[in-house]
Amino acid sequence: MAPAFSDSGSGSAPSGARGSAEDAATAAWARPAPTNPQPPDQSQPYVLEGANVVLPTGIVKNGRVIITGTKIAGSAPEKAHTIDVSGHWVVPGFVDIHNHGGGGASFTSGTVDEVLKGVHTHRLHGTTTLVASTVTGDMDGLAHRAGLLSELAEQGDIAGIHFEGPFISPCRKGAHSEELLRDPDPAEVRKLIDAARGRASMVTLATELPGGLDSVHLLAEHGVIAAIGHTDATYEQTVQAIDAGATVATHLFNAMPPLGHREPGPIAALLEDERITVELINDGTHLHPASLQLAFRHAGADRVAFITDAMDAAGFGDGLYTLGPLAVEVVDGVARLVEGGSIAGSTLTQDRAFRRAVTVDRLPVEDTVAALSANPARLLGLYDRVGSLDPGKDADLVLLDADFDLKGVLRKGEWVVDPFGDRPSAGGPN
Repeated sequence: MAPAFSDSGSGSAPSGARGSAEDAATAAWARPAPTNPQPPDQSQPYVLEGANVVLPTGIVKNGRVIITGTKIAGSAPEKAHTIDVSGHWVVPGFVDIHNHGGGGASFTSGTVDEVLKGVHTHRLHGTTTLVASTVTGDMDGLAHRAGLLSELAEQGDIAGIHFEGPFISPCRKGAHSEELLRDPDPAEVRKLIDAARGRASMVTLATELPGGLDSVHLLAEHGVIAAIGHTDATYEQTVQAIDAGATVATHLFNAMPPLGHREPGPIAALLEDERITVELINDGTHLHPASLQLAFRHAGADRVAFITDAMDAAGFGDGLYTLGPLAVEVVDGVARLVEGGSIAGSTLTQDRAFRRAVTVDRLPVEDTVAALSANPARLLGLYDRVGSLDPGKDADLVLLDADFDLKGVLRKGEWVVDPFGDRPSAGGPN
C-alpha cells in the first residue's frame, strides 16, 4: 500500500499582509498529522519505488531510485528498505542560476544568516542548487558582497555568484538604480571576479556598451558565464557578443528591445544561436504563454533554463521591501518598484514554475525537468554531480504528487521537506 503523504500543497508564498519571518517559517512548515510509514533510516540504503521517475532517457513508469548515503546508487543491497511512492513523480532537484533572495531575506544586502535563510526557503520549494544573484550597487559594495557570498559558496551553501549589474544599459535598467550604472570596463569586471575568489558564476552585461565585448572576452577567459541582458543592443551587436563568447540570455524578452520584423533586435539573435541558453521566468507575469512557447519551440528544450529571478518576498508574502537601494511593493505576489512601477524581480519558487509549465503551458514533463535541472546544471559545469537522477550523482530529488504539487525534497541524502514526517526537517542550509 502506498504511503499517504501530506496534502498541504506546494508550500507557495503566503498572500495577504506581510508577516514576520517567524510567522512565514511556521506557515511554510505546517503539515497535517502523518498517516504514513516511518521514514527510512538515512544511514542505510533505501529505495523509492513505484513512481514515475524522470531520467535523461525519458520517463520510467513504476521506476525506482536507490539512495545510499549522500548519493544515488545503481543497485541496492538485498535487504535495503523499500518505500512505495506509487502515484507520485520523482524528478531531479531544481537548479536556479538567477535568484536574489527569499523568505524575507536578500542575497544582495542580507547578513550571512539572512542569506542562509533565503537559501533554505528555496530548498523548501525544491531548489537544491542555487546561484545567488546581486543587483546594481557601487563597486566597493559589490566587491564586499562578493567576498561574503564566496565564503558561502566555498562551504557549499550556494553554487556561485551572479552579478546582475552594474554593467547594464540605462535604457533597459528595469529595477536597477540608474545612478549606479556604469559601462563594462574590463578592469572593473575583473575586480568583481577577483573579489569572488573563483566563485563568480555569471555576469550580466549590456554588451553594446563601451568595453562590452572586451569584458565578454575577459569573462570567457576566466571561465565565467557572460550573459546578455538589460540590453538595448541591435541584432548585429548581439551576434558580435555571442561570437565574443557570451552564452546566456538573461531573462529573455524582459529588459531588452522587443522582437521586430525590420529590427529583430537581441531576441532573434539569442533564440537562433545554438550556443545560447535562454533564461525564462515562468510566473505568468513576466511572460505571455505564447512567448514561452516561442522560446521552447525555436531554441529547443535543451537550451532553456527556468529561473526565478526571486527577490525577498518569495516564500514570504506581500508588503514593502527593498531591492538594492530601491523600494519595492509586492501586491498579490507581483513585485514592482514603488517609483515607476517596473517589475522588480519575482516572488516565484521553482516548484510553482514546474507546476505551471506542465499544467498551464502543457509542456512535456521531460522538457520541464531539463529546463529546471539538467540544462542549468550543465551551464554551471555541475552536471557530473547534479541535474539528473543518474547513479553516482548527489542524492538531490523532488517528490511530486499526481497533480505536481511538491511533497518531498531530498538534498545530498537528507530530507529538507520530509514526506514521511509531519514537517520539513529542522535546520537551515548545509
